[in-house]
Amino acid sequence: MKAAVIQFPGSNCDRDMKVAIEQEMGAQTILHWHDDAELPIDLDFIAIPGGFSYGDYLRSGAIAARSAVMAAIVKAAKRGVPILGVCNGFQILTESGLLPGALMRNRDQNYICRNVDLHITNNKSIFTRGYKEDTQISIPIAHHDGNYFADEVTLKSLQDNGRIAFTYIDNVNGSQANIAGILNETGNVLGMMPHPERAIDTKHGGTDGQKLFRSLVKELA
Repeated sequence: MKAAVIQFPGSNCDRDMKVAIEQEMGAQTILHWHDDAELPIDLDFIAIPGGFSYGDYLRSGAIAARSAVMAAIVKAAKRGVPILGVCNGFQILTESGLLPGALMRNRDQNYICRNVDLHITNNKSIFTRGYKEDTQISIPIAHHDGNYFADEVTLKSLQDNGRIAFTYIDNVNGSQANIAGILNETGNVLGMMPHPERAIDTKHGGTDGQKLFRSLVKELA
């Protein structure tokens, strides 16, 4: 199994993501610099990590979404390659059009860094099959622009088609419909603000992120 973690200027969760993928999925994982437009064709999984790409200038993820590598990521998504975007990665996925909506400034205008409780809204996706339906998990967040927004038509589509993967138990950032993570129409692209790669070791406070990566292993095996 082969995976890539995309690095941008300002990424700061790239190595954490690489460790999580290697530890929980057993995948051979490369760190791929955003300016390299060519991705290996045989990748089984692509992760876009958290951080502050390009210092969050203009809008969070807006510049990174126009990096050379994004065309290859879009093509991979259309081929069905699983793609996970976490925090800044989620912002990049919305800015690139791979996911709908936008991530705005948190409701209270504050940077939030703490564990939050999430509800597993859809446990039938390739990312969430390891979780039991309607269960609650605890995953860290660390963001300033995690307030999910979409128009009413988009929100209804997400809700009606089971594309909301995770919701906040306590809506800490003001996201519409308590949204913490969403899927694309075909279910192979997941964007989420919480950091599952920071929840794979009891020494770091919890292991509720493990099942996300292990769900993918079962799908890709």
